[in-house]
Amino acid sequence: MDPLNCSADQLAQYLGSNTTDAAAAASYICGQFAAVSNKFIDTGYAVDSTYLLFSAYLVFSMQLGFAMLCAGSVRAKNTMNIMLTNVLDAAAGGLFYYLFGFAFAFGSPSNGFIGHHNFALKSIPSSLFDYSYFLYQWAFAIAAAGITSGSIAERTQFVAYLIYSSFLTGFVYPVVSHWFWSPDGWASASKPDNLLFGSGVIDFAGSGVVHMVGGLAGLYGALIEGPRIGRFDHSGRSVALRGHSASLVVLGTFLLWFGWYGFNPGSFTKILNPYSSGSYYGQWSAVGRTAVTTTLAGCTAALTTLFGKRFISGHWNVTDVGNGLWAVFPHSPPGAGWWSPGRQ
Repeated sequence: MDPLNCSADQLAQYLGSNTTDAAAAASYICGQFAAVSNKFIDTGYAVDSTYLLFSAYLVFSMQLGFAMLCAGSVRAKNTMNIMLTNVLDAAAGGLFYYLFGFAFAFGSPSNGFIGHHNFALKSIPSSLFDYSYFLYQWAFAIAAAGITSGSIAERTQFVAYLIYSSFLTGFVYPVVSHWFWSPDGWASASKPDNLLFGSGVIDFAGSGVVHMVGGLAGLYGALIEGPRIGRFDHSGRSVALRGHSASLVVLGTFLLWFGWYGFNPGSFTKILNPYSSGSYYGQWSAVGRTAVTTTLAGCTAALTTLFGKRFISGHWNVTDVGNGLWAVFPHSPPGAGWWSPGRQ
């Protein structure tokens, strides 16, 4: 928010010659005016920081969604193990992202590959970042790690997963996010010059930075570990391994949907940004538009999966609908901030 300006010299001219001390009166009025202006600026920072913190809380709630979804999708005997991996993503990921990850991602000035300042949040808060921004990016980092837990479920040792989760949140994800989201990153769209392909890579809320990183890590993990025991019979035919709780799957799906309202709309990082002074239309409108497009994406995916599976298998299946609903959300972040649900 820009400060409001007041000139004591100009104001003194309007007070007129009848004023005992026009200059002193003008200085006093402008001083009070500046104090009010500073209060508005402080309020703007507070509103934006609170908005980002609330968005971080929503994204963090996705960890509960991951835990419920994964727990319901595995066999009952593996429930405790998969729940523990989701707790590790948040706990180990928090420490490693605090110590190294945030610095690798956003430490500035830096080179195009990796950041090298602000380890353990040194010199934070600053004019560039506040604590709320760190918390929001940490929630993104552990979301990337959580994506992988389902890909390697029921066949991963605890210590191996702890090493993987710490490495992904402390190094791999931060380096990739530096490439695309830091102003110093080699592919960033916010670089001042030498933009990749003339525009840089535009990934508004992390479809590539978050979900592709987590998805590729899960793919390679599944390739290395191979299928679950019992996934194929002796003749090589696949055997369906159904999860033990459709209720947990549905609960996890709704929690992930809920968390996505922090993922996509929250990626604006600020809400109190008017596009023109005194107008009803501002960044708060863009935040609402992004929430609407996110909602419509999920609704469309759910119905498409519902009727598609009904046509193919002849049955209605709630877990398949949940998977279809969850599958569309990682595809929505790149352009969620620009798509419009209505005709312009």
